Amino acid sequence: MNQIIVDTTMNETRLALIENNELVELYIERKNNKRIVGNIYKGRVTNVLPGMQAAFVDIGLEKNSFLYVKDAVPQEYQYEENETFQDIAIKDLIKPGQEIIVQVTKEPIGTKGARVTTHITLPGRYLVLMPYTDYLGVSRRITSEEERIRLKKAVEEVKPQNMGVIVRTVAEGKNKEAFNDDIKFLLKLWQKIEKEKKLGFAPRMIYKDFDLVDRTIRDIFSINIDKFVMNNTEDYKGALELVDLISPALKSRIELYDEELEIFQYYNIETQFKNSILRKIWLKSGGYIVIDSTEALTVIDVNTGKYVGSIDLEDTVFKTNLEAAQEIAKQLRLRDIGGIIIVDFIDMTNEDYVERVLQALEQSLNKDRTKTKILGMTSLGLVEITRKKVRQRLESLLLKQCPCCEGTGKVLNEEVLLFRIEKEVKRTKIHTNAEAIVFEVNPDVYDGIFKDKSVIKELEEEYGIKIWVLPKKDAHFNDLHIKARGKIETMEKLVKEI
Repeated sequence: MNQIIVDTTMNETRLALIENNELVELYIERKNNKRIVGNIYKGRVTNVLPGMQAAFVDIGLEKNSFLYVKDAVPQEYQYEENETFQDIAIKDLIKPGQEIIVQVTKEPIGTKGARVTTHITLPGRYLVLMPYTDYLGVSRRITSEEERIRLKKAVEEVKPQNMGVIVRTVAEGKNKEAFNDDIKFLLKLWQKIEKEKKLGFAPRMIYKDFDLVDRTIRDIFSINIDKFVMNNTEDYKGALELVDLISPALKSRIELYDEELEIFQYYNIETQFKNSILRKIWLKSGGYIVIDSTEALTVIDVNTGKYVGSIDLEDTVFKTNLEAAQEIAKQLRLRDIGGIIIVDFIDMTNEDYVERVLQALEQSLNKDRTKTKILGMTSLGLVEITRKKVRQRLESLLLKQCPCCEGTGKVLNEEVLLFRIEKEVKRTKIHTNAEAIVFEVNPDVYDGIFKDKSVIKELEEEYGIKIWVLPKKDAHFNDLHIKARGKIETMEKLVKEI
């Protein structure tokens, strides 16, 4: 069974994709740090770098965005054979101070600003509209030649003149009427953007892409998803309205969760979620993999661990590598690891075993919607993989560098501890008569939490419970200790005595 489970709190939304009871994708969107990929901006070129064939564009963010020459040339060049852009100079396309319309294609990651393009694309349920080029394409994931021809013919009849359209994978088996509705929706959206881009001065945002839940409905929710469950009434009502607009047949699969047990606990996601940030992942056989990340690449090491096999060493190594290949594909997808990935499989001398391990890795990676490429295995058993880097890794949203070990290890960040505080306050409200609650945390965590004092105040107003968070010198960075619960007068007296 495939399910999408959404846990929404005041400051954060977590969305989990479950396949056969396994967590395979996890997305986190925070109130103060929402995704910007897909957003469209009126920007101003601040600097053109001929030596890098690129330019920096101010779109109103903390760091200027990066525009490469390939993303600045007229979009029709993208579909000409053997086009390498070597003969096109960035300085001939744009000038410093020029106002341009750009769309974010990659989130700001680390010290790098967002990557942008002038090739605007508007994704719908079944089609992607490209207003600046006349082109018709079909997703490569649709492999049936007969179906590709049928889709092209159906879309040609509804395609706007002088505009491009790409048929998405989810369009397989759909008819012209569905495509027509999609095109009408996208054209209305484009007309709104056209009006917006004429107003105001750069830098400014002129179109904001869907939020996490709506984007998931548009991009992932299909007949392959058996249930879409969320614990927030507003999200639920909004989801019903959007699904009614783009795919009414799926409305019955949307559910509102109203049980007392936390939604991630109920669906057994919490434990799997915790494993998604561990360095060492144990395999069912007793072997394990170790995942280490640097800014440039990710290295994954495979070990036999406790697994001793039952036939011979070669068979033990093969079975460990085979199981590891499937787990590695899952972890890349779950953690959203992008860039260069080096996998150190245990050495195998049997060529047939090597081929079967690579096939297992490739088959498992085929489930991944992010573009991934395997470049083969070396004689040392090293496999090089490249995976498109679009957004921040999961660990960067959940962890921060540990001040105790000067960055060699990591601890939970304040956002996660605030999330846990809200969960404890909610449990207190549901299961006790307490009017107030006192927490203790590490002093550094305390300072981080109270950078924005309104957060605790909002929690108090939401749940009707007085909250004190106190620093405790010997508390670990990951600890959230409940000192006491009870009547406000009693807790106030206790706080004054500490």
